[in-house]
Amino acid sequence: MQKTVALHTLGCKLNFSETTAIGRLLENDGFVKKEFDEVADVYVINTCSVTENADKECRHLVRRINRQAPEALVVITGCYAQLKPAEIAAIPGVNLVLGAAEKFNISAHLKEISKNDAAKICSCDIEEVNIFEASHSIKERTRTFLKVQDGCDYNCSFCTIPMARGKSRSDSIDNVLNSVKAIAEGGTKEIVLTGINLGDFGKGAKSGGRKHEENFFDLIKELDNNPYGIDRFRISSIEPNLLGNEIIEFVSNSKKFMPHFHIPLQSGSNTTLAAMRRRYKRELYAEKVQLIKQFMAHCCIGVDVIVGFPGETEEHFKETMDFLQGLDISYLHVFTYSERDNTHALTLGPVVPMSVRHERNKMLRSLSYTKMQAFTAQHIGQSRRTLFEIANKNGMMDGYTDNYIKITIPHQKDYENRIVDWMV
Repeated sequence: MQKTVALHTLGCKLNFSETTAIGRLLENDGFVKKEFDEVADVYVINTCSVTENADKECRHLVRRINRQAPEALVVITGCYAQLKPAEIAAIPGVNLVLGAAEKFNISAHLKEISKNDAAKICSCDIEEVNIFEASHSIKERTRTFLKVQDGCDYNCSFCTIPMARGKSRSDSIDNVLNSVKAIAEGGTKEIVLTGINLGDFGKGAKSGGRKHEENFFDLIKELDNNPYGIDRFRISSIEPNLLGNEIIEFVSNSKKFMPHFHIPLQSGSNTTLAAMRRRYKRELYAEKVQLIKQFMAHCCIGVDVIVGFPGETEEHFKETMDFLQGLDISYLHVFTYSERDNTHALTLGPVVPMSVRHERNKMLRSLSYTKMQAFTAQHIGQSRRTLFEIANKNGMMDGYTDNYIKITIPHQKDYENRIVDWMV
């Protein structure tokens, strides 16, 4: 009888693409995929460790599996597994912990363990992780997340990602184009380029990840000319200091790269940005937003913000709030700061009370709603190219315009995975 596997992702789009790749590896090895809420022989949880909640959710999922399928093997991989392998191995019911270098060797490891064995840890020093493993997601064909870069050479004071994923490294442009061709053959219409520090694309295995063999601008120019039938590309997230003016101008003239940028800010206070060890000031951020809107008034701009960072006073938060209110942006992703082991931020202070962090989060989420409503209102009555998804959600279907306005209409089979002109 064929063995079955169920997979679950915690965290970012990059994790999602890697989970899908792990699933394909296991299917190629003879496993049959199951939904995560079904009984399976093996469960794989690909973890995030950006926030404390991700750690707690991992533990909750393991407990759920133990109740649902007590004889199943439980495998934990991802960032949490790399950062705290012994802590995860101590969770009752966990059988295998795979660090950053071993997640794509899962098939071999599964052959060497059984349910009654003590939890096995397969990990290494993150400094030894220097190989790039390509991956992409496939979910109902409409949109695919394609990983082109991994790791990060930055040292932001709040972040554990360099410790979890290692040095910045990338695929080659030729390999990315091969992945695009394979994705296109599956019928996908849109590819979202993903990475940990996407704008740092180009550091490759040949250089040991130390220097750029290619760069992100080279990549998007090649993708814009690809002959494989992919209609749309999006840039998932790019640091403001790596978002070159030539990239903005290029996207404004491209028929394939969508007018949509997601640019992490983290704080609108230069004092807080310095404490975070970010590589720009808010003035640079404002310049990038202004230039985008100069070239593409209709462009959607998303922003990451962290609230409650150590030392963030009411005045610092007001600076952030006022700065964001004055920016021509479209939506916010708001994160409440949570303490992470082995980060410089733990040495900073004073600590912001959790109740204050939550209140600030609430205020920025309210601002995000207002911004998105205003952005959408600017386009009412306009016809925009909209890609409708395949999923039938209780008789409704969603689509996204080129500039990322969500459209929800009664489900129509003829519109599935199609790009149509739609009146906002």
